[in-house]
Amino acid sequence: MNEYKIFSDSTTDLSPELIQELDVEIIPLTFIMGGNSYLNYPDEREMTSKEFYKRIRAGETSTTNQLNAVQFTEAFEPFLKKGIDIFYMAFSSGLSGTYNAACITAEDLRAKYPERKIIVVDTLAASMGEGLLVYNAVQKKREGATIEELKAWVEENRNKMAHWFTVDDLNHLKRGGRVSGAAAFFGTMLGIKPVLHVDDEGHLIPMEKVRGRRQSLDALVAHMVKTVEHPDKQMIFISHGDALEDAKYVAQKIQEKFQVKGICIHSIGPVIGAHSGPGTIALFFLAKNKD
Repeated sequence: MNEYKIFSDSTTDLSPELIQELDVEIIPLTFIMGGNSYLNYPDEREMTSKEFYKRIRAGETSTTNQLNAVQFTEAFEPFLKKGIDIFYMAFSSGLSGTYNAACITAEDLRAKYPERKIIVVDTLAASMGEGLLVYNAVQKKREGATIEELKAWVEENRNKMAHWFTVDDLNHLKRGGRVSGAAAFFGTMLGIKPVLHVDDEGHLIPMEKVRGRRQSLDALVAHMVKTVEHPDKQMIFISHGDALEDAKYVAQKIQEKFQVKGICIHSIGPVIGAHSGPGTIALFFLAKNKD
């Protein structure tokens, strides 16, 4: 079996420590704020999540760019030149054009390196849901999975990666076209907190409306109770938009209901955070199905 390297992008929202432990390559996406472009490195060398959310709360906005062919080529080619195959796990095609750009780049690189395998897989996932798929893929690789076997595993399990999350401010979803202006206005007035998930096509879908922040956090755990499979054998991931205490609350509620392998909490980076906003809490686990 030829050596291969697992790649993904910074929308996994994995910590630098976990990335190092997993020995994966993460390609940073770009976000634009205040007229300046920044790369979303996991080590936050260009802007910390704290600074990002502070500026968002102060009224600034941010936009994002997908990865392009130049970035992919610069990331992949050093490994291809060393005779190492590429397994790239892409940010959901339902939320970004990054997957399609990776497929086009891979086709070009296959012509240049015909002896190398370059596999691109659409995770249909985002934030630490994508990160949890990467984490589990690494475990499969360490168990001896070939690059083709790993592709089959990810494609079989990506629609079991449940994404349940809630946002604190409906106006960020309004800007992204997820809720109407009227819904955002009246929802904010009434303290309505939407509970959303990512569907089987990798799109963001509002699922229910809950009144009150604490109730919305409890709703995330309630969905886990309904659908989780073998929690005792799973790592559970929770990501947050500068709302660590609320993430810890969700973790505590999970531990009261389940014996889990472990819980990993990390912040939502600027690329996802530009669309979800401060106060977002997201819960990820393997389930019978995403909803």
